Amino acid sequence: MSKELQDRTKKFSLSIINLIEEMDYSISKKVVMNQLVRSATSVGANYRASNRARSDKEFIAKMNIVLEEVDECCFWLEIIKEKNWKIVDTHLKEANELTAICVTILKKMNAKLSNV
Repeated sequence: MSKELQDRTKKFSLSIINLIEEMDYSISKKVVMNQLVRSATSVGANYRASNRARSDKEFIAKMNIVLEEVDECCFWLEIIKEKNWKIVDTHLKEANELTAICVTILKKMNAKLSNV
C-alpha cells in the first residue's frame, strides 16, 4: 500500500533491534527482549507481506497480524518502561502511532468491503 509506511515499519523494527542490543542481560530481560524483537520484526515483515496481498481480504488478514504484533510491542515496551530497564518513550510513542495507523487502515478497508 504505502512505501512510506513500509519504510517506517522497517525502521521501527531496526530501532527495536538497536534498543535490545543496548540493554544489559538478565534471565527475565532475555525473555522480554526476545519477545519484543520477534514482534517488532514481525511488524515490518507482515506489513511488507500485506503489500503483496492478492485480495482485499488477504490484505486485511495480514494487516490484522501487523496490528496484533505492534500492539504486542506496546506491551513489551511498557514492561521495560515500568521495570525501569531502559528509557523507551520514543519507541513506545512510535508503536502507539503505528497501532493507530493500522486501526485506521483496517477500518477503511472493512468499510470498503462492506460497501461492495
